[in-house]
Amino acid sequence: MTDLSAFPITGKWPAQHPERLQLYSLPTPNGVKVSIMLEEIGLPYEAHKVSFDSNDQLSPEFISLSINNKIPAILDPAGPGGQPLPLFESGAILQYLAEKTGQLLSSDPAQRYQTLQWLMFQMGGIGPMFGQVGFFHFFAGKAYEDKRPRDRYVNESKRLLGVLERHLKGRQWMVDDYSIADIAIFPWVRNLVERYDAGDLVGFDEFVEVQRVLANFLARPAVQRGLQIPA
Repeated sequence: MTDLSAFPITGKWPAQHPERLQLYSLPTPNGVKVSIMLEEIGLPYEAHKVSFDSNDQLSPEFISLSINNKIPAILDPAGPGGQPLPLFESGAILQYLAEKTGQLLSSDPAQRYQTLQWLMFQMGGIGPMFGQVGFFHFFAGKAYEDKRPRDRYVNESKRLLGVLERHLKGRQWMVDDYSIADIAIFPWVRNLVERYDAGDLVGFDEFVEVQRVLANFLARPAVQRGLQIPA
């Protein structure tokens, strides 16, 4: 039987199935990247909810796995060399799972690097900028009288949506095939419009190609399941 007791996080979130990959997460845009990925590739896993309401992300047990105290994080009992692998940062986890299973990241060098290019585009641009729109439009920052910070991030989010719009014209997905690039990007687009209610603010109706691909993404059964995990 697999023994994960050396990892303090299992003291707070005991593994009922220690032979499976352990996911510590919440259904945020970054969190569902990994649950969607796991649903898409069919890798058995056990999900644990890291509740922000009770500051689980600040607990010593969670920080022992994710030193940046951010979700998601994983503990793979069958990591490289057959040894357990703890890992945080959603982009790194997506790439790891793709390489582990040989799915959703092309082995063709050119397509592989194009996929990673768009993964980095999400991590360095879409995530931070859309998240700031959420803060200044939906969360505590909406009470600020000075709207210049909000407008700065709104304008940059519009620009990023424009990049996606131009790129997606005539394409089904971000790269030739459905990949980790799509899994990284479209939960954030969904969140901007649905959770943050910022569609009108960023002029989302103008981005018809982004809307089209987002709809195709959300229609995937694995995406629908992953968006609800952890419950």
